[in-house]
Amino acid sequence: MKKKVAIIMGGYSSEYKISLKSGNVVYDYLDKSLFKAYRIHIFKEKWVYVAPDNTEHNVNKGDFSITINGQHITFDCVFNAIHGSPGEDGLMQGYFQLLNIPQTSCNYYQSSLTFNKRDLLSVLKPYGIKSAESYYLNLGDAIDEDAIINKVKLPCFVKANKAGSSFGISKVHKKEDLKAAIENAYKEDDEIIIESFLDGIEVSVGVIKYKGKTKVLPITEIVSENDFFDYEAKYEGKSTEITPARITSEQQKNVTEAAKKAYDILKMTGYSRSEFIFIGDTPYMLEMNTTPGLTTESILPQQAQEAGIPLADLFKSAIEEVLE
Repeated sequence: MKKKVAIIMGGYSSEYKISLKSGNVVYDYLDKSLFKAYRIHIFKEKWVYVAPDNTEHNVNKGDFSITINGQHITFDCVFNAIHGSPGEDGLMQGYFQLLNIPQTSCNYYQSSLTFNKRDLLSVLKPYGIKSAESYYLNLGDAIDEDAIINKVKLPCFVKANKAGSSFGISKVHKKEDLKAAIENAYKEDDEIIIESFLDGIEVSVGVIKYKGKTKVLPITEIVSENDFFDYEAKYEGKSTEITPARITSEQQKNVTEAAKKAYDILKMTGYSRSEFIFIGDTPYMLEMNTTPGLTTESILPQQAQEAGIPLADLFKSAIEEVLE
């Protein structure tokens, strides 16, 4: 009998449009001979099942079920394709754990930790995983521009601490632009991380569970046409993503070890995609994404293709991992 899989997509953050694209790619590529897929849109104002004819049916939040033509339908598994809250910050993971429904991303603690950039980097630092010099702000804190610049220097990056897809991020070259960048970041989150600029090759490293084993995918080099890898560069063609990356064997060894080490230290499951910048041969971690983009243009699917893993197999493996 086919397993019933709910593909959750959408979400509460600025990333919802990208999530809808990712979720629909999963829906299109999922092996229909093995799985019966259901598209579930999760928004603040509604949780609905979107039928093939695009009619909407409410989801019962009490047991995460739907009723179609009088038939009560529950799910064997949830495929998590929500970027940002509530799919990447632990909320949905905790909800499904309480309902005892398997889901494809990492557990609630790992999800919540990795979604918080400054907490993630603080946890990994004692294990030798390097990161940029940083300065933290919470909404309402006094802004001491001199203290910030003294610590992180210029140029620097101002980022929303808990946001993805480069929302709320600015590169600051001049002191007089710092406050505007901080205000922009506060539009996305009430916590901010300000980091020193690392001038080096940027790479993205996918680490997944595949056929029961931790697998590091081929590394992608990010070459942005813009000043940094912002939203335009990521999603509007303003960058070149080169897989495999044009890096030395020493750099490849070091970043592969760092990405796998972080995955194992955190006891991760499911997909992850970590970003690094090289200073010499040493990789410095920027962040880890635990529900990375899954559109056909997204980095993780590109890496899987380079590794000889078709999208149907990539998605099937994720489901089989949690069902087992």
